[in-house]
Amino acid sequence: MTLRSSYLRDWRFNPRIEFLAGIVVALALIPEAIGFSVVAGVPPEVGLYGSVVIACVIAFAGGRAAMISAATASTAVLMGPIVHAHGLAYLFAATILMGIFQIIAGVLKLSRLMRFVSRSVLTGFVNALAILILLAQLPQLIGVPPITYALIAAGLAIIYGFPYLTKAVPAPLVAIAILTLLCWYFGIHVRTIADLGALPSTLPHFAVPRVPATLDMLRTIAPVALAMAAVGLLETMLTARIVDDFTDSQSDKSRECIGQGIANIVAPLFGGMGGCAMIGQSVINVSSGARGRLSTLVAGGFLLVLLVLLHRLLAIVPVAGLTAVMIMVSINTFSWRSLRELRRVPWQSSVVMLATVGTVVATADLSKGVGVGVLLSGIFFASKVARLITVTSRLSADGRVREYFVRGQVFFASAEQFADAIDVTEDVARIVVDLTQAHFWDISAIGAADRIALKARRLGRELKFVGLNDASATLMERHATHQRGDAPASLHG
Repeated sequence: MTLRSSYLRDWRFNPRIEFLAGIVVALALIPEAIGFSVVAGVPPEVGLYGSVVIACVIAFAGGRAAMISAATASTAVLMGPIVHAHGLAYLFAATILMGIFQIIAGVLKLSRLMRFVSRSVLTGFVNALAILILLAQLPQLIGVPPITYALIAAGLAIIYGFPYLTKAVPAPLVAIAILTLLCWYFGIHVRTIADLGALPSTLPHFAVPRVPATLDMLRTIAPVALAMAAVGLLETMLTARIVDDFTDSQSDKSRECIGQGIANIVAPLFGGMGGCAMIGQSVINVSSGARGRLSTLVAGGFLLVLLVLLHRLLAIVPVAGLTAVMIMVSINTFSWRSLRELRRVPWQSSVVMLATVGTVVATADLSKGVGVGVLLSGIFFASKVARLITVTSRLSADGRVREYFVRGQVFFASAEQFADAIDVTEDVARIVVDLTQAHFWDISAIGAADRIALKARRLGRELKFVGLNDASATLMERHATHQRGDAPASLHG
């Protein structure tokens, strides 16, 4: 299938399902966008406009159909300091630079680095995100009228019960509509969307950020832009993998990086903050049956319609309805299977998953959790591979030649074991190290070979390395020091 035909196919999924799913997502975006605006220290319309623009742009430019992108917490937490220190204009300039960095990352195909994120890290990321989504609902559950709990319970009952009647309409949309009608008809006084913050009622307008075009300004915004770009792409790539698994389909990660960059360049030009892919809203979208790009476009477009034309109707929607939807998202996002597998999978995988969850929940920073998980995965992998090296030996019949046979991978984690296994102090005339079934990966392995050879040289022993494969021999020739000058220790392929 060509790229063009695949792109066109992404627009041809069931329009009715796509449209209804997009409406549900638009409603779910509102409290998130307002909340993230507060986190970033900007007016509510900055988060709302940012969500509108990013969702609409990514529908066309992104590489993952049905994935929702908008203003997010992971990028919002990085915006506060620059807003407080330099104002909104500097934030908009930093967001544009963030988009440029993301486009560069897409062109360079840096998304390939995601291959180093293990399944355990991904599971930990998902579980931590589910917990954060649930914790984010606590303000709507504490110090509220008792009727609020009844409304949330009713919303959850509708969300999980309505699909047994029909799946023609997304259950979350039905729940929000019914709860809104109940509160309006019976005059139930609970917290509404209007209580979350002032809602804009006009279209966003185009404006270039007014910042000084100086090197000092660039030095100020560059670190923030780079951090936002990295965190945004990390969350986007992980979300794309989750949606790939959920829909049993593949996405173009490099194109998604470029699409995110374009969206983050356009958003501040219309008064919006930057963002990235949203796991919660993406799960809502695909759980509602969406599989194409239309749902993402509808989410952004309908959010704008709500803000401009239907803001009075939107204002009376009870927050309890949206809370019920987000609790459903938290429940559906969490990998319950991972709890059952804790005792069955290798303990290292369980430690990586739990460490990722713990770090994210403790810091509320997804990037730190993933970083800890990747680091632990690397340490456990290196220690496992290091144990795969074996060294055996054989003494010749006349007792003059000792042969060592090395099998496995020699690199920084196993180099010490390799060096210690070769005993050059033995009183023999000749030592042969057979590397036919070994591979040298890095300069640590070469350093270990140097230590063996140079020690043999000092003791007057003749030592030879034999059987090196081409890659290992090339590494040895370039970096080994024991081959320089005349000496008994030498290298023979």
